[in-house]
Amino acid sequence: IFLFAILAYFIFNAAKRSEQNQVWAGMAKETAHQIGTPLSSLMAWLELLKQNPENESMTIEMDKDLKRLETITERFSKIGSKPKLNDENITKIIENSISYMEKRFSKNIKFEKNISVITKKIKLNRVLLIWVIENICKNAADAMKGEGKITINCSEHDEEIQMYISDTGTGIDKSIMKSIFMPGITSKNRGWGLGLSLSKRIVEDYHKGKLFVQNSNEEEGTTFCIILPKS
Repeated sequence: IFLFAILAYFIFNAAKRSEQNQVWAGMAKETAHQIGTPLSSLMAWLELLKQNPENESMTIEMDKDLKRLETITERFSKIGSKPKLNDENITKIIENSISYMEKRFSKNIKFEKNISVITKKIKLNRVLLIWVIENICKNAADAMKGEGKITINCSEHDEEIQMYISDTGTGIDKSIMKSIFMPGITSKNRGWGLGLSLSKRIVEDYHKGKLFVQNSNEEEGTTFCIILPKS
């Protein structure tokens, strides 16, 4: 009876997880589909703006935004299928993400980075990892109400890469700390309840890593930790 109970428990958990995976895949694909039409329209309008040389500086950044959104939409439309992991330079990924965010976040938010990674390439899905980094940073910016500092520390260890993303906000409400990665769990300052949950799935299910809150309090802000295997 005991063995049967254990077997039933594992079967139930597997079925529940499979159902959750299907829901996530459906939500991601529907979101990608909904974004697709207005994205196509925006790209057409951008081409019209490019015809006027006076708009060049503006259209360059708009083009970057739309191409990034197009890439993310294409990747999210394939959620549920196994993403391809390529040899990527994590130092460049972090530096490019910071450069992109600095131009789009409040000027009162400062970025600081400390990267000590020797290994040039590790297996990653570049698009999805960039989305995770930027989602955590966007939540941090919201928590700081547009003013403060975001620090990204990245270091290499024997079998893994450790990345810490810290902010100077007011911390995560203790009432939701244990469930912060569950879908629909949110606070007034940090997103709308899906970003962190999806980020955790991207890091842990697709990259076989870990994503968790290292520490969070009102005095020191919040630090998220991303651990990625080197192989």
